[in-house]
Amino acid sequence: MILTIDIGTTSCKAAIYSRRGLCVHHDRILFDPHAFTDDSQMVETFAISQALMTLMNHIASPGSIETIIVTGSGPSLVPVLEEPMYVDGVLHAPSGLTRLYLDRKAVTEAQEVSELSGAFVDASFFLPKALRIARQEKALYERTRVFLSTYDYINYLLTGEVKAVKHARDAGRWYYNQELLASLSLDERKFAPFIYPGEVIGTVSRQACTVFALREGVKVVAGGPDFIISILGSGAVTPSLVCDRSGTSEGINVCSLTPIDDDRLMSFLHPVEPLYNISGIINTSGKAVSWVKDLLQLKDYSFQELYEKISSLPDSSPRPVFLPYLAGERAPVWDPDARGVFSGLTLSSDPVVLVRSVVEGTLFAVRDVIETIESCGIPVGSLRTIGGGSEYGVLQQMKADITGRSVGVPAAQDAEMSGAMILAQVADGYYQSREEASLDLVAFSAWYEPDDANRDRYAELFAHYRYLYAALKGRWVV
Repeated sequence: MILTIDIGTTSCKAAIYSRRGLCVHHDRILFDPHAFTDDSQMVETFAISQALMTLMNHIASPGSIETIIVTGSGPSLVPVLEEPMYVDGVLHAPSGLTRLYLDRKAVTEAQEVSELSGAFVDASFFLPKALRIARQEKALYERTRVFLSTYDYINYLLTGEVKAVKHARDAGRWYYNQELLASLSLDERKFAPFIYPGEVIGTVSRQACTVFALREGVKVVAGGPDFIISILGSGAVTPSLVCDRSGTSEGINVCSLTPIDDDRLMSFLHPVEPLYNISGIINTSGKAVSWVKDLLQLKDYSFQELYEKISSLPDSSPRPVFLPYLAGERAPVWDPDARGVFSGLTLSSDPVVLVRSVVEGTLFAVRDVIETIESCGIPVGSLRTIGGGSEYGVLQQMKADITGRSVGVPAAQDAEMSGAMILAQVADGYYQSREEASLDLVAFSAWYEPDDANRDRYAELFAHYRYLYAALKGRWVV
């Protein structure tokens, strides 16, 4: 049996798979809501350890587990202070607050890293966050034993091995190296050596075996950031196919024969080498919909009910255009100062109209990334939508209409978990290649085709969406 663990921004999930890819156990534990900072950009690391402990306690037969693989959202950073220990019934390594991907305070540090590295590095990335701690929280920096991502932290709890998963061999610009650390006067001993997805980190430590009731010799395989692992779980393993990872944020990943060199996007080796992955990440998609739902006091409505309500509006009805930059934006604008905007409000802009505008705004952001990728000469075909948003058919139909692409929904919605399972199957020798495993194990439950009747209207609204950012860039009130 293969145990997959995914560390998200608000919760921790676990799934157990048979060797035929059948999910026999699935569980999700929310982090303690009191463990977050007021801006939700950081969380107490103990809450992550606590959620992991609860997940492991819910597994009926931990002795049947042969392999463990961990993924997680990112970029994230955990300042680890001490070695793993059993504290208050929880296996935990004392640490500072975990910086989640929403933490983009390290703007100055990101600019410095970008200049030194000769490539754009965003404020949300790993090294700028570590550099900010070194300069703004000196006591914490001195106490830090090692900086890890959330998934590296879980691997550390399980094995006692200090390793950092680099998601691709050519992805160095988003991490660190000895020369760059020296230029920034950072202690290289605080930065873990790299390992790559699919490589074996080690076996579960004696302490973890005892705490989690695992048998000795359980293998721990490197997973890595969920945005890259979920590509395998979406089946987007041949050129032009798109893994659209929707959730709190949204990642567009296009399988390509060639790389690109464009700071608006990320380009690195695909999980199926020698193909490449061309990627753009949207900061707030599902998060924006949750925000407007709470703002308008629509908590009594489920997301399904809201999506059904907005779909009942005539497609030709007037509505505002929304920029979903509620926490700055990543691709393709990479602007930490960008802000959310409603353009075109009227007295008839009721809550349902505003919700639809927000949903459409997040989908315009998806289209923006896709068209930016196409402008670089990369063909973009059908989308495979995974994550929390994939369960809503109305949303997927709107996505097909706005992007002009077919949208498929894999039968296994937790593609980061099934992708990790696929990676572990190959690492354990049950498949010869990642492509073979993905094509064999990924099936689809639904497909949505674009409605040409909506094409011109959405083209008009999208043109205004792009105009808005261009007109407001550099004029944000921050």
